[in-house]
Amino acid sequence: MSYLSPLLNRHGAVQAGGLDAGVAAHYGDPNKEQRLLAGYLGKPGTAVVDLSHRGVVTVAGPDRLSWLNTLSSQSLATLPPKVGTELLLLSVQGRIEYDARVVDDGATTWLIVEADEAEPLAAWLNSMKFMLRVEIADVSADWAVLGSVVEVPEWAGLLVWTDPWPHIGAGGWSYAAVDEDSHPGLERPWHEYLVPAGELVATVGDRPLAGAWAAEALRIAAWRPRRGAETDDKTIPHELDLLRTAVHMAKGCYKGQETVARVHNLGHPPRRLVFLQLDGSQHTIPAPGSEVFAGDRKVGVVTSVAQHFEMGPIALALVKRTVDPGVELMVDDAGERYVASQETIVATDAGQVVGRATGFLRAPR
Repeated sequence: MSYLSPLLNRHGAVQAGGLDAGVAAHYGDPNKEQRLLAGYLGKPGTAVVDLSHRGVVTVAGPDRLSWLNTLSSQSLATLPPKVGTELLLLSVQGRIEYDARVVDDGATTWLIVEADEAEPLAAWLNSMKFMLRVEIADVSADWAVLGSVVEVPEWAGLLVWTDPWPHIGAGGWSYAAVDEDSHPGLERPWHEYLVPAGELVATVGDRPLAGAWAAEALRIAAWRPRRGAETDDKTIPHELDLLRTAVHMAKGCYKGQETVARVHNLGHPPRRLVFLQLDGSQHTIPAPGSEVFAGDRKVGVVTSVAQHFEMGPIALALVKRTVDPGVELMVDDAGERYVASQETIVATDAGQVVGRATGFLRAPR
């Protein structure tokens, strides 16, 4: 049976679709909800977002962190309690199979994933535990998630994952065309609280709610990639700038590491993530999956789109690495066309040039 959040009973709630099916897209006024979530005119955000459709997987036992360390792209063996990080589980070819938000409470590691990832992730982890002292469980039915731009003092007793984005983690690497101190992700701190499912309504109380559309608009503006939106069956971490938060370049062997190292040291990612500012003169916005053109040539696809309360219609798109960053793009949604100016997220020369600059490659003799 499909999940339906009890918070859909709130006045004005309109259910979302796609990745956010089961929770509200909005509660009647998406722009106001976005302002309440983000904060406005110097005031901190007061709204929270219902993310109770998210999947939650727990890994308990004394070997949990060292074991997850061997499987994933992230260095977890010495992860301190209550410090949020991110891990990727990759295919042998280095393609993203799972992207999990990670926080440990000192006894259990909690993995927050997209709704459709929890069950297969738990099954895969169980198939990999062998004789190790770990216990894996899909606890999505028992735990809900609430998102907020600000830390909520009343929820200080809850376990919270704080998004490391856009800060470059230990062992991480930036593929962005901007410095960390000017990254737009700094304007969107993000916290996801773990709440017992039976206490979801009581925990929210009379606090204002913002829908998934508001959260998505802030995510897109922060250039933050999302599993299932910016990813397909060919995506590698470099294309989305995920080496900054989800990959430790100096850790030991894990599945997919060879591709991660080879692209970083010897090549370039075939595609790159871009931010699009769309023509706001139309009354509609293109759908994810719309094709992106440079002149008459198809160069990519829109992955996420939203109406931002300040910037208007915005999107993320994956385009070919060689697309000129200065060229005007066109988005085609079943014949409806939108002019799009692009802002570079992943630099066109990211990869081999980065490796050369940091000494990973030796100069030719």
